[in-house]
Amino acid sequence: MYYTGFADEASPNLDVQIKATKELGWKFIETRKIGDSSLAFLDDKAFDDLCRKLAESGVSFNCFGSGIANWAKPITESPESSYDEMRKAVPRMQKLGIKMVRIMSFAVPKELRGKDFFDEVVKRLKVIVKIAADGGITCVHENCMNWGSLNYDNTLRILDAVKSPNLKLVFDTGNPVSSDDVRGSGPYKKQSAWEFYNAVKDHVIYIHIKDGHCDSAKDKSVYTFPGEGDGDVKRILTDLFKRGYDGGISIEPHMTSIFHEEGQDRKEKLCYENYVEYGRRIMKIVADCKK
Repeated sequence: MYYTGFADEASPNLDVQIKATKELGWKFIETRKIGDSSLAFLDDKAFDDLCRKLAESGVSFNCFGSGIANWAKPITESPESSYDEMRKAVPRMQKLGIKMVRIMSFAVPKELRGKDFFDEVVKRLKVIVKIAADGGITCVHENCMNWGSLNYDNTLRILDAVKSPNLKLVFDTGNPVSSDDVRGSGPYKKQSAWEFYNAVKDHVIYIHIKDGHCDSAKDKSVYTFPGEGDGDVKRILTDLFKRGYDGGISIEPHMTSIFHEEGQDRKEKLCYENYVEYGRRIMKIVADCKK
């Protein structure tokens, strides 16, 4: 088992991401934002600088938290940008030894959630997964604001239809908390993190730790430290370890909104401190769940 995280929540600056990771005593980052770009779209010089900094620091990227087929890519629009990102990412992932890429299954506009986009989603994901598989990369689908995460039945349908050893799941503990369970006709109840996890856990090879609760008046998430929300973090981790889980524990705090208008320097300091504190707390929770 190893620890990692979306260190861009400490800072978009790679040097600061590395600093936070080393302060926690960790060796890995799940890379997402690097400055104003990402792994797939950095220019060649910036990518060379990135490779040098990682080699000098002893810190590695364990997963690329891509934007492929994510919440900003509607199923009603062309998938070409996602295909392009996957094609650009593969050679860079190969050079850095990254074996996993986080993907999703395209956003569904709220007014179209009752429509079954299954065939189109599967057609697109087969293309994405093949590009990754040809490069020796495994796609991990996240339950986050996409067709597959509307309910766990959709997730299982995707896995069954794509039928590739290069498509697995990353389960995010915090995403179900404020996500509608879209089955049948509305109004919809909110998802249960434990129920969703329990349905898909045989396919989970990676974990994102996020936690919080839903502000029902505003229908939005309020993020908390791990174990303080409704994400069933401790229950899920305990079950994972009983099942022999030995993969990554990746933190994604999402708590920076609590800092409001602190001023840029103060906000940067608070983001860094929050990320490190979140990491320390998850290590304590993991130790307790393994007892």
